Amino acid sequence: MDHGYGFYLDEYQRDVGVHTEDRRGHIECPDSAGFLAAHLPVFDLAAGSVGAFASAIDRAAGHWTLNPERIAASFSSDRLFRTGGEPINGFSEYSGFFAARDGWVRTHGNYPHHRDRLLTILELEPGSPKEAVAQRISELSAIEIEQQAAEIGAIAVRARTETEWRLSEQCAAARSAPLVSIRAREMGEPRALPTRPRVLDLTRVIAGPVATRALALVGAEVLRIDPPAIPEIGWQHLDSGQGKRSALLDLKSSEGATAFRELLETADVLVTGYRPGALEALIGQDLPAHLIHGRVSAWGWQGPWADRRGFDSIVQAASGISFLEGGEKPGALPAQALDHASGYFLAAGILDALTMRSHDGRGRAVDVSLAGTCARLLDAPGRTLHPGLPTAPGFGAVVNHGDVTTARPALAEFEDYPSPAHSWGSDPAEWAH
Repeated sequence: MDHGYGFYLDEYQRDVGVHTEDRRGHIECPDSAGFLAAHLPVFDLAAGSVGAFASAIDRAAGHWTLNPERIAASFSSDRLFRTGGEPINGFSEYSGFFAARDGWVRTHGNYPHHRDRLLTILELEPGSPKEAVAQRISELSAIEIEQQAAEIGAIAVRARTETEWRLSEQCAAARSAPLVSIRAREMGEPRALPTRPRVLDLTRVIAGPVATRALALVGAEVLRIDPPAIPEIGWQHLDSGQGKRSALLDLKSSEGATAFRELLETADVLVTGYRPGALEALIGQDLPAHLIHGRVSAWGWQGPWADRRGFDSIVQAASGISFLEGGEKPGALPAQALDHASGYFLAAGILDALTMRSHDGRGRAVDVSLAGTCARLLDAPGRTLHPGLPTAPGFGAVVNHGDVTTARPALAEFEDYPSPAHSWGSDPAEWAH
């Protein structure tokens, strides 16, 4: 039996200050069976994050048995995803490892605006091919590319060793922050725990959407909102959008900001990936006192990189994980586990914050970061020098929605995500607080 996942359950329970009877003892997981095998204990991280979510669903510490294949499928959903029977490529040609003059650089150019900024710092014409990107990077210093990317909002990082990362200020900031932080705001009147919390989702890619998808799974009404000018990548929207409704809304317009303020008044939860204060500046007011505000970031809210953009693959490269998994030529974890695990930890924190609010009426900020999750993975017991090849989840761990095939929910007690999504326009009487 693998019990390393208990490390993460203990971390979660301590950080959020939950004192129910031994939650860890009621979460059971069979042997990993080779799923998510890596040099680092990735399966333990995955199982621990899903276990934290299960424990937050059932604060009475009911018994949960986790399914290793379902967890691995959920965390590897990009590899199992099919549309019309065809697989997808999760990364564009502008995303990946490139050899620089003095080391390795990991780039992320899946979104057009990030791709264009990357080409700008490389002094390349729009639409330049991957070969031109590789040639230009080979002529430059890795740290120079990283610094220029940070200055203009492009996404590129120098691949570091674990030792280099542990000596950095940003690593120290990530390790000193809680895995999941729950901070109470103003006092308020107690509100009954809603049966179907209303959730506004302003996140994209993986961590935030995984959190709100998990909340939809247990009955939340989730409304996913995207800006019209920067649409989400289509397959990612399908992969993480089960059980949600979606809309386009321009918060930079006066009409959009007004509509969003009205949505906030009826919402229980807001999930964002904005920098601190950015959303309030857009809508022209503070968030309602009753709101649970879940926030996800790449690097956390302290340290010299707090304002930088980043994704799972970028954090892996900066933290030394890429060299741990790949050797002299950097590699990657068998899944984007930092993203997925952070999403489940965030969902767990939001459920616990809603329960806390039902007692004292106080809204709360719930924070997670990919770097914080990464710090726990690097510090956790269970490394191995010879992990072997990971076992691939089978297609018994997927579900079909029309011509779209996606991974089943990680918790085996649930066979599918809600379909169709719960209606945001339900009778308000059902949402009496």
